[in-house]
Amino acid sequence: MSHSKLASIFNKDEKRVDWHDKALWFVRHKRDKSVHSVKGWEELRNLGHGIKSHMLSNLDHYLLQFEENAKKNGVEVHWAADAAEHNRIIHQIIKDNKGTKVVKSKSMLTEECHLNPYLEADGIEVIDTDLGERIVQLAQEPPSHIVLPAIHKNKHEVDKLFQEHLGTQPCDGDPQYLTNEARKHLREKFIEADIAITGVNFAVAETGALVVCTNEGNADMGVHLAPVHIACMGFEKLIPKEEHLGVFLRLLARSATGQPITTYSSQFKKPRKGTKMHIVIVDNGRSEQLSRSDFRASLHCIRCGACMNTCPIYRRSGGHSYNATIPGPIGSILSPGLDLKKHSTLPFASTLCGSCSDVCPVKIDIHSQLYKWRQIITKETPQPFVKKQAMKAMGSLFANPKKFEKVGIIARWSLRNLPKSVINSKPNAWGKARDLPLGPEQSFDEWYLEREKNKKK
Repeated sequence: MSHSKLASIFNKDEKRVDWHDKALWFVRHKRDKSVHSVKGWEELRNLGHGIKSHMLSNLDHYLLQFEENAKKNGVEVHWAADAAEHNRIIHQIIKDNKGTKVVKSKSMLTEECHLNPYLEADGIEVIDTDLGERIVQLAQEPPSHIVLPAIHKNKHEVDKLFQEHLGTQPCDGDPQYLTNEARKHLREKFIEADIAITGVNFAVAETGALVVCTNEGNADMGVHLAPVHIACMGFEKLIPKEEHLGVFLRLLARSATGQPITTYSSQFKKPRKGTKMHIVIVDNGRSEQLSRSDFRASLHCIRCGACMNTCPIYRRSGGHSYNATIPGPIGSILSPGLDLKKHSTLPFASTLCGSCSDVCPVKIDIHSQLYKWRQIITKETPQPFVKKQAMKAMGSLFANPKKFEKVGIIARWSLRNLPKSVINSKPNAWGKARDLPLGPEQSFDEWYLEREKNKKK
């Protein structure tokens, strides 16, 4: 189903659309306040961009360096070409360690690879321990945002969900009660777990260490209690040196939620005595994206979600309308590279306003890449008949100054003289929430020609 059709389903609940929009704009506003207090913020962005560019240009060197140092630290390193191999490797590690219960912190890579259903099909219990992830797991839904996975649900829906699955008492959506009940529920899962799976925010080639950032401490709890730690990372998470963490940790939290730093930014370098640590490094289409000169910068992404929080389309269409692991503007660049036909509508789910590029902490030219995908998709995939005809009509109009002038006269007259009930009628969906401005008496061309005539008098 196309983005527009899925978005229309989300848009049926206007109250949800409104608070979803406001909640994400609130996070965007927090981001602005936070970054404006940092001297040299733009220089930090430039550094982040430069470090990522350098790493991707020397990827082979840094991958081998990371593997060598991780092995020296006593970590087992595995390589996966795609999602299927990633899942098989993890399944085998769990079987080798006779594991049956897994606790997992937030990891968009495991979502991308559909790890949970793969393991559950073999009777392995997998519990997402990030509270938002646990909520959508209980609801049998994918995350709708990469940082705020349950942002599409309100507290009353979570109340009902917990009553059904956790046996909690009705509480009228009391956040304190729900959080306490979730803590009690998850504490048991941590204690019982055989395996802890985490994502990776940054992997340091110089030391072979991993950095995992959370606000709930759930990754740390899982890793410190379970005898086996499996870390899953896309190769783009590499950074060359430990000193570069100072750049990215300052960029990440401020861009994601407006915090100065995440509550827990933990380095995992070597297994504790009596435990095991594995790292699975995954490609799954990343090499293909790296080979595309127009789109390789999309691999700079540090998964902060800032582009989603600012995007007017994402805020009012919801993450599930993208039908992709990574929604929003950055997902609309990454997803067509994996399956052009399935995700051909996503680059068009944008106003190309450039706000996503403005807030990106590593200066990905997101709106430019969306425009480039549009060029490719229009050439390589069939377009809807109505859209093609509309574009032809608009092209003809813009190519003919006399036609354009006549249509402009009619439009300006209509905006000045027709009643609002006609202008904001049902076909004009924009008119539901906003008024068009009053039409001017003259076009710019008319005003300019009249001015030039008056000059000559």
